[in-house]
Amino acid sequence: MIATLTGEIKAISLDRAVVEVGGVGLSVNLTQSSAAHLNLGTVVTFHTSLVVREDSLTLYGFLTSDSKQLFEQLQTVSGIGPKVALAILGSLSPEELATAIASENIAAIERVPGIGRKGAQRLILELKGKLSDLSDGARVTNHQPIWREQLTNALISLGFAPKDSDRAITTVVNELQGEGIEPGELEMSELLKKALQSGGRK
Repeated sequence: MIATLTGEIKAISLDRAVVEVGGVGLSVNLTQSSAAHLNLGTVVTFHTSLVVREDSLTLYGFLTSDSKQLFEQLQTVSGIGPKVALAILGSLSPEELATAIASENIAAIERVPGIGRKGAQRLILELKGKLSDLSDGARVTNHQPIWREQLTNALISLGFAPKDSDRAITTVVNELQGEGIEPGELEMSELLKKALQSGGRK
């Protein structure tokens, strides 16, 4: 596995660059924002991820280790391959994505090309609580909103298992955001009522 790559930038396009390493020019796929930061003739270090297919070897490059780790973590979500993962990182920074997932902001994620509403919901479901695992003392945090912590505690006190309470709250959040309402704008009693009505327990 090629973990990092240091070389001179020989060519730049919107979504890739050619990096010369030891006399060999390697094509590295990038987000548009990363490509915009590059200059011809400069020496750059990329954190890289090599995607191996039967008919291809594709190298993806990132300017930070956080972005690379997030790129690889995004691909653990069902239905998300390297191209969609790169599109997500091209639209949202690691911090913005972590915040969107922690707050279950479907609207922010579904604006990414190739995601859609169902993809955004799946991303939140499968990555919620995991982005704080990024290493290197990651700056990405995953603090739950206060209203969600309070609602979780209330449901657990009423006999819900943690997984059931999380499922019930996610259902309520999706319903409210579908109506253009942010959960934090409602009274706790109203949120609790909706969560109890959602039938979160299995």
